[in-house]
Amino acid sequence: MIAAPFLACAVQLTSTPDFGDTLARAATLVAEAAAAGATLVGLPENFSQICETQEETAAQAPSTYPVVLSWLSVQARRHGITIYGSAFAPAGHRVRNRLLVVDPTGAVIAHYDKRHLFDVALGGQDTVRESDDVEAGTVATVADLGPCGKLGLSICYDLRFPEHFRALVDQGAEILTVPAAFVRTTGRDHWQVLLQARAIENQCYVIAPAQTGEHNVNRRTYGHAMIIDPWGTVLADAGDDEGLVLAQIEPIRLADVRRKLPALANRRSL
Repeated sequence: MIAAPFLACAVQLTSTPDFGDTLARAATLVAEAAAAGATLVGLPENFSQICETQEETAAQAPSTYPVVLSWLSVQARRHGITIYGSAFAPAGHRVRNRLLVVDPTGAVIAHYDKRHLFDVALGGQDTVRESDDVEAGTVATVADLGPCGKLGLSICYDLRFPEHFRALVDQGAEILTVPAAFVRTTGRDHWQVLLQARAIENQCYVIAPAQTGEHNVNRRTYGHAMIIDPWGTVLADAGDDEGLVLAQIEPIRLADVRRKLPALANRRSL
């Protein structure tokens, strides 16, 4: 259970092919979040690098993934925070889109490999086949954050699959996170409403770090990193620009929503 109120942060980035520059900008935002008092900081999907093609980003994973892992550990120890973010991890001849959760000692306490791969034909640069390079994960994962409660893990396209989030709640999740790189085509119509739906139906806080803007000639994303409460109220919205949003996670609010409207307790299996 969440032991006491704490400040959470969702970072919004415009990651580019320049790995070093992107990590430097991410470090600045993490430091800003920690200085503001955040103890849980979320970074978006593929936060360290977005190349002109998925194949190129995936091809660099053997060299970039160990650096990302070390970078997350350093940031966690330096600022005394729990931090998480997604990057491509080598998996044989392919990669996995992996979300890593690192505690204040710098230790990886949980990881999650994206289960639902983004294979869509929306037209133009929004026609994507993530499965060409990425191997799907198989396990729904909850990270135990101790006094900050239990964090249910997902990545981007997972947002469209409510059964994934119900599996997280069945494992005790009180906070759900959706690090994402939503394309603009779907983002402007579906991003916020789906985040609110996942918060409302699961009676959880939702933290959604996001990619935003022009990453390269082939990639644009929607932005609007958000933090939403268990009633579905948007507590913070980052808009279109690189930056961060902060919101207080309140155990009393979570317990109050679940007590007054006991939808989880009233569920009936088919």
